[in-house]
Amino acid sequence: MAMSTVIKLTGLTKVYHVGNVDVHALRGIDLEINDGEFLAIMGSSGSGKSTLMNMLGCLDRPTSGDYFLDGHNVRNLQPNEYADIRNQKIGFVFQGFNLLSRTSALENVELPLLYDRTRRIKDPHAAAVEALQRVGLGDRIHHEPNQLSGGQQQRVAIARALVNHPSLILADEPTGNLDSRTSIDVMSVLQDLNDQGITIVLVTHEADLSYYAKRVVEMRDGIIRKDRIVENRRRAADDLARLPRLDEQETLTETT
Repeated sequence: MAMSTVIKLTGLTKVYHVGNVDVHALRGIDLEINDGEFLAIMGSSGSGKSTLMNMLGCLDRPTSGDYFLDGHNVRNLQPNEYADIRNQKIGFVFQGFNLLSRTSALENVELPLLYDRTRRIKDPHAAAVEALQRVGLGDRIHHEPNQLSGGQQQRVAIARALVNHPSLILADEPTGNLDSRTSIDVMSVLQDLNDQGITIVLVTHEADLSYYAKRVVEMRDGIIRKDRIVENRRRAADDLARLPRLDEQETLTETT
């Protein structure tokens, strides 16, 4: 059975005007992402990867070219239509979690549903509980962010990205504020969701994380330099199982 295309970019460019200087952030991007892919976008600072993520997330408009999301060209939508696309079709996971303090995990996850003018989700409470259960936080729904670890906070953010049943999840440096073990744990969650059929696009500068994706796009100077399938893909759950538990590490420290 042929895979459907979630994202199709053709000749996408972005030029920023800084004073009298034109900065070409994207220089004609052609890219297709199919349903169920796990794509990592990599590149150093200034490569264009963050600009590309903003385009994919409908957070910014291209200067030229076309962006098809689920077969619809979103380039020339009105601002309120852009907002609807972001709310209904795209789930965002950010480096800084972006959770509301003094607000429970459940309420944080419900938040996107409050801005959905279509009211597609008839029972926001049940949808939020289900999303938290999917990321392994069914027993933490009433905890506030300051009562959760960094990894748990990012799981809440992932649940929030899931709650509207989006076409894809965009994860922008989602492990940037986390230690190595917790980073692998978050990648395990994303891999599990991808195994369930959710399309994921990950932006990262960490080469190690790209081995958890299925496909890697490498950017430099606003263009795609490489587009490759990941060989010998790693399973984050297996890597976690090989790491010593925190209590074991503490015991080793005490005895040395």
